[in-house]
Amino acid sequence: MPVMASNLSPELEQLRAEIAAAAARMIAEDGADYGTAKRKALELCVGSTRARSGSFMPDNAQIEDEVRIYNELFFADTQPARLLHLRQLAVEIMGELAQFRPYLTGAVLNGTAGEHSDIYLHLFVDSPKDVEIFLFNKNVQFELSSSPSLKSGGNNDPVETVSFMYKREGLHLTLYETDDLRGNIRAASGKRMERADLNTVLALINKEED
Repeated sequence: MPVMASNLSPELEQLRAEIAAAAARMIAEDGADYGTAKRKALELCVGSTRARSGSFMPDNAQIEDEVRIYNELFFADTQPARLLHLRQLAVEIMGELAQFRPYLTGAVLNGTAGEHSDIYLHLFVDSPKDVEIFLFNKNVQFELSSSPSLKSGGNNDPVETVSFMYKREGLHLTLYETDDLRGNIRAASGKRMERADLNTVLALINKEED
């Protein structure tokens, strides 16, 4: 995919790179989420979170690239094993949740997962209650929160996210409607994969182990 030329001055490009690097360090070292890391990195590099940052704030893809670089520089001896462990756990729970059409997403999918990373799955279900009953019957204690819908336009009410510990790792299941599965799985040409089914994750694991 060709890289689009930036309209920023060299100084603002440098500032954007510095913010991305600072945010990546917070994500890799402290497990900060992208939004929090960007805000703190902006304050660190600019001195205020109120700066008009829209033009030079790095996007998540640039920060993700910086996280990869940081991991390679500082965690090369531990991060690959940690990533493999989390992907293997993801495969295990995806198998148990197969009836709910699970897809892996987040840092465990894109390969940047580190010491503080949790496992994030997207499930596509007829009713969120089906998942809750399934977990209840397995004596799983979970917490409920909300996440943004995949829908655009007027009908975009938040959806449920079920969170609990699975073999000492944090697991988050975001429960979308079955119809949301259409048109939201395959990445557009040139874009990074945002979700992966069980077979795709198994292929990633097999590639790592080769």
